[in-house]
Amino acid sequence: MTDQGAAREAPGYSSPKRGILLLLKRSPNASLAEVAHELGFSKVAALGHLQKLESDGLVERSYRAGQVGRPRVHFRLSPGAAELFPQGYTEMSLCALEFIERRLGRGAVAELLSQRATEVADRYRGRVAEGPLPHRVRELAQVRTEGGYMAEVGARRPGSVGLVEHNCPILAIAERFPEACDTERRMFESLLRANVQVSHRVVAGDPVCRFLIRERKATP
Repeated sequence: MTDQGAAREAPGYSSPKRGILLLLKRSPNASLAEVAHELGFSKVAALGHLQKLESDGLVERSYRAGQVGRPRVHFRLSPGAAELFPQGYTEMSLCALEFIERRLGRGAVAELLSQRATEVADRYRGRVAEGPLPHRVRELAQVRTEGGYMAEVGARRPGSVGLVEHNCPILAIAERFPEACDTERRMFESLLRANVQVSHRVVAGDPVCRFLIRERKATP
C-alpha cells in the first residue's frame, strides 16, 4: 500500500485533508506552522482544513508554551481517526483467534500466529534476502508498507539500521494477544538474518513501532 492510499477511506475529504491526516499519522503533535510548511499551504488554509477535521472528530489540538509569546498550538489525530487507516480485517481475525483460544487454549493461538508469520516470511523472502543490511531493511519496509504498516527506514549506524512503522493494522489483536508482537519481531529476524530489538510499540502507547536491526556476528 502506498502513502497516497493510507487515508483513502476518509469519506468526502479533499486531497489536502487526506494529506493532513497522513502527515499527523507520521508526525504526531505537529504545529500549525509545520503542517503548513510540509504540505505547502498557507497557515490560514492549513488551519481551515484542520478545523474541519477537528469538527469531524478526527483531529485534536493541544497547546505548548513557547519561549516567547502565546503558547503554540499543536495537532494530532484523535483515537477516532484510527479507522481511516488499514486495519487488516482485525475484527474478523480477532473473533477467530478468540474462538481458537476458547476451544484449544492460548498455546494454539500462539502456534497459529507463528505459522502465519512463517507463511508471510516465505512469501517475501525472495524480495528481502539479498544485499547488504540497509538494502534488506529497505525492502522489508516496502513489504510492510504494502501491508498497511506505513513503514520507513530509520537511523543508520555502523552495523545497524532502524525501522519505523507509523501504523499498526493488527493493533486490536496485539492488545488482546501480545504474542503477535514478538511473532512479528521473530519474523523480521528470519527474513533479514539479523538481530532485531524493539524500542517502541504502538500497543504500549507509543506513536510508532520502532525496531533496531543489527547484523549477526558470524559464528566461528
